[in-house]
Amino acid sequence: MKPREKTPHLELSLINDTSWSLKKQEADKYTLILFYRGYHCPVCRKQLEEVKENLSRIIERGIHVIAISMDSEEKSKKTGKEWAVEELPIGYGLSKEQAKEWGLYLSTGINEKEPELFSEPGMFLIKADQTLYFSSVQTMPFTRPKLDDVIQAIDYIENKQYPARGEV
Repeated sequence: MKPREKTPHLELSLINDTSWSLKKQEADKYTLILFYRGYHCPVCRKQLEEVKENLSRIIERGIHVIAISMDSEEKSKKTGKEWAVEELPIGYGLSKEQAKEWGLYLSTGINEKEPELFSEPGMFLIKADQTLYFSSVQTMPFTRPKLDDVIQAIDYIENKQYPARGEV
């Protein structure tokens, strides 16, 4: 998937017993999708807590945000409650096929805490017309973009009308 191209369709159930669809997003500017490894990942917990702490800054910029994993409904609801991030839209049940369609790397568990199969992290900033603006995909749980840097970049993008890059 390249910048300026339409992103794949994505529709999932949320931990608040509703559903979410990328097609139905009516964000003023962007949708920010954070694919996270799952309940077993302490780095993911930090990232989702950071998003929760900055939710008002994200929303005031016309951005919808969602965190998504391959975890089950039960594990995802446990994530929301135990990590105290229930106010974030948290989608669950991402399939192996969907993960591949989004270009995410897949890993198999290496200990009893990890699931048999899960996706590695990815961050996608999608314009209101559902075209990709920015993506960052990791093979490991470490070195994710800091949310503050992403917010500052979005401010710059908007102020300078900076186009998506990497489309060639």
